[in-house]
Amino acid sequence: MSRKNWGLFLLTGFLWGIPYLLMKVAVEDLSPVVIVFGRVLIGSLILIPLAMRKKTLRSGFKNWKYVLPYAIAEMIIPWILITSAEKHITSGLAGLLIATVPIWSTIQASYHGDKSVWHRKRLFGLTLGFIGIVFVVGIESISGKQNPIAIGAMIVAAIGYSWATIMVNRNIPHVDGIAINGIAMGITAIFYLPLALINLPAQMPRATVTWSVIVLGLFPTALAFIFFFQLMPEIGPARASLVTYLNTAFAVVLGIVLLGEPFTLGIKVGLPLVLIGSYFASRKNSAAEL
Repeated sequence: MSRKNWGLFLLTGFLWGIPYLLMKVAVEDLSPVVIVFGRVLIGSLILIPLAMRKKTLRSGFKNWKYVLPYAIAEMIIPWILITSAEKHITSGLAGLLIATVPIWSTIQASYHGDKSVWHRKRLFGLTLGFIGIVFVVGIESISGKQNPIAIGAMIVAAIGYSWATIMVNRNIPHVDGIAINGIAMGITAIFYLPLALINLPAQMPRATVTWSVIVLGLFPTALAFIFFFQLMPEIGPARASLVTYLNTAFAVVLGIVLLGEPFTLGIKVGLPLVLIGSYFASRKNSAAEL
């Protein structure tokens, strides 16, 4: 990847690692559905005007038959499944299951004819990075009795993430990502509105909680999707999906730095593996190497 793409790759991974930290603060006063509604509402209020300014919003609406399933598979269904599943499994296992997104993206990209995803260097990086994630989240956090329904829900969410990005990249690569995500977030906000109204808090949340939701909507939601959709056409959805590895790694690092969480041996071993694996898996191989 070019320096610009590496910058977008790392920045997107960092921004999508922030929600875990912000959610810990926000859930103290707000229900998950209110938080989700708040973040997508803020995201849509940022992205839709940007798309209007770029004069790309109409193109997004014209391709609603792709944008609508993207909203369902990327935002509406995964966030319901993840929110419900995390009540029944450990956060470590949840992070590990979401980190399977690059694996599903590889399978789906291959199904659609991109056989370069099976290059030995990419598979080596994909495997090494996933092993790193196992170390980072902690083997102890995924051991013991776990809820199989919740595990299945997380896997469905991961498959939805990978399918949604590949689907829009294949069918509407010419449509501005800002327009696609602005409309998708608007659809998601409409879907969550009744649930949010039912679950409104009895009293005004604290300032820290309010600011957590605002930051969640501004950076991990609006800005991160802008960066990701700049990156995806350059390196392809299968390779771009590797930011999921970085999400988990950054979330753990932020927990250590800001929340004083323990810096375990597993994290010390796993973080370098995640970075090295991401490097090899995201490299573009020449035709002669395939």
